Amino acid sequence: MKQITGSFCRTKIALTCILISAACSAIAQQKQGLPVIQQVKFKADTTSITRFGAKGDGLFLNTQSINKAIEAVSQKGGGVVLIPSGLWLTGPIELKSNVNLHLKRDAILQFTDDFTQYKLVQGNWEGQPAWRNQSPISGVNLQNIAITGAGIIDGNGGAWRMVKKDKLTETQWKTLVASGGVVRADGKMWYPSEKTVKGSNTKNAGVIEPGKTAADYEDIKDFLRPNLVVLTGCKKVLLEGVTFQNSPAWNLHPLLCEDLTLRNLQVKNPWFAQNGDGVDVESCKNVLIEGSTFDVGDDGICIKSGRDEAGRKRGVPTENVIIRNNVVYHAHGGFVIGSEMSGGAKNIWVYNCSFIGTDIGLRFKTTRGRGGVVENIYVNNINMIDIPGEAILFDMYYAAVDPVPLAGEKREAIKTVTVPVTEATPQFRNFYIKDVVANGAEKAIFFRGLPEMNIKDIHLENVTVQSKKGVEIIEASNIFLKNVKVITNDTNPVVRVQNGTNININGLQYKNGAELLFDITGEKTKGVKITGTDVSKAQKTSAFATGVNQSVLEISK
Repeated sequence: MKQITGSFCRTKIALTCILISAACSAIAQQKQGLPVIQQVKFKADTTSITRFGAKGDGLFLNTQSINKAIEAVSQKGGGVVLIPSGLWLTGPIELKSNVNLHLKRDAILQFTDDFTQYKLVQGNWEGQPAWRNQSPISGVNLQNIAITGAGIIDGNGGAWRMVKKDKLTETQWKTLVASGGVVRADGKMWYPSEKTVKGSNTKNAGVIEPGKTAADYEDIKDFLRPNLVVLTGCKKVLLEGVTFQNSPAWNLHPLLCEDLTLRNLQVKNPWFAQNGDGVDVESCKNVLIEGSTFDVGDDGICIKSGRDEAGRKRGVPTENVIIRNNVVYHAHGGFVIGSEMSGGAKNIWVYNCSFIGTDIGLRFKTTRGRGGVVENIYVNNINMIDIPGEAILFDMYYAAVDPVPLAGEKREAIKTVTVPVTEATPQFRNFYIKDVVANGAEKAIFFRGLPEMNIKDIHLENVTVQSKKGVEIIEASNIFLKNVKVITNDTNPVVRVQNGTNININGLQYKNGAELLFDITGEKTKGVKITGTDVSKAQKTSAFATGVNQSVLEISK
């Protein structure tokens, strides 16, 4: 009894620290003019899942015990549901209002690989309403909820996900194939089951269609992988201290939530995990993500707001977001907006973050058909090393492929056409990025807008990148680069501008002896102004494509 009491006291002390930390954070944010995120508060009442018959032996299925504990605590006004030391096997868990699910440091909550435990439910996948397997942890229209502690939540994702052969070593591939499952005819993809194979070959698999029920999707059920944690329409949410790992798809997916705090988390997925995002904040308001580490198989920290017509119809942007003091290791992008951003995104602050080995550092992606406006994005104090792709990327031709091609993979060049502007035309505007350092990247900075809707009003200041290639600006307007230093291996050219208008470059620094400083192409290019830049260090200052008037480039001290 003394041991249990001591454990509960330590839990109370941990909760007190959470409240103090939240209060200090709110005061600091008010002083900086940043949005203030309302915090959770729980009764000092702790209930262990063992009181409801739970067993931490890795064999007993604890689904009913854990859910009964959560329900009981919520019914009596809330408090802490404790996951003590042990390996706790379980099926889907449903959170309830005013409950803090708290994991001890030596607790592992692992979700079963028995797919029959996960019923098909109407949810959301990549910004569209869809049938999915029930998420391991979920909550709908809740208030004042949390998952805290220092334990591990494991989604058993290996049982669900397909794997590309090219992403494994020969030994890993042979071991995977020997475990069972199905190998595609060309030998390049492994699937856990025949249902997964059929789902992968089904167009718009899982998308909700009128008149169809869950039974109509049973033959592709295994393909409809769940996200590890899905919280929908919840207010005052805290995720703190826990390790979330090995999700079948996205790890953390808050949707239509308000006052959301993610603090000091470890979020992990294998690097080869398709759709293995770290966190996807979708159509949420008032969000704080801080002090966390991500090492995943897709985008690390990602902002979304719905896809295409469904996202525009919802019409709820992600707004008032603070992202600070985080580290992202392997991921398709360190900090990402899109590509499902049809409801818009605005008023987002990202600072004091490090990206290590992410395919792209700062990644802003969309495509025709999305619609939506992304604006008022403030990024500063970002450090990166070993970026295989672009350090900073704006791309309005996102094609739903890995950002860095695999060995031998061939991709067709983008065919540029102009189409009418409609509500389905996306927009990127008003970005302010400063104090960025990247050591090692394929390309320093890349802008690619649409001919009918340029990327607009982007400000980059105090940016230093060591990369193979320099800066490329395509279909962009009102671009301001101040004190940008690009040390590149390929200096032919350092900066390429294609159909750019009002491009202002002040204080550009580059490798001494560069072959070509500025390459100007595109008949719509005009107003390229260079100031405060020593052009004499380049072998050749500028080159112009046929049909481009040399007067579009103006160089002055």
